[in-house]
Amino acid sequence: QGQLRESGGGSVQAGGTLTLSCEVSLYKYNTNSMAWFRQAPGKEREGVAAVDYNGRTRYRDSVKGRFTIPKDNAEATLYLQMSSLTPEDTAMYYCAAVRNGNPGAWYEEYEYNYWGQGTQVTVSS
Repeated sequence: QGQLRESGGGSVQAGGTLTLSCEVSLYKYNTNSMAWFRQAPGKEREGVAAVDYNGRTRYRDSVKGRFTIPKDNAEATLYLQMSSLTPEDTAMYYCAAVRNGNPGAWYEEYEYNYWGQGTQVTVSS
């Protein structure tokens, strides 16, 4: 059974930076497509960034240029490096994974069958 465990959430002021980590316990880690999703209170969960099994990255428009999604295959850890944070980035952030996957659907929840418990990010103005 695969496991994902997020860490690194916290409170930060607008304009600040934060890096989230996702420790992955999945067989053949480097063949997985992985993503970060977030869910703000009262809103649906949305895809933030993803890296597919070929290493190609994708980002939602609102975080392009501010977030990056590096992946450390040796440590089996996925990161979300966030900068220039705004209050609109406040949400619970989730790590997700799927074996291989469909890169064209990277932002769809149904695409992923492994999920972490989430880590809270709060950005104050």
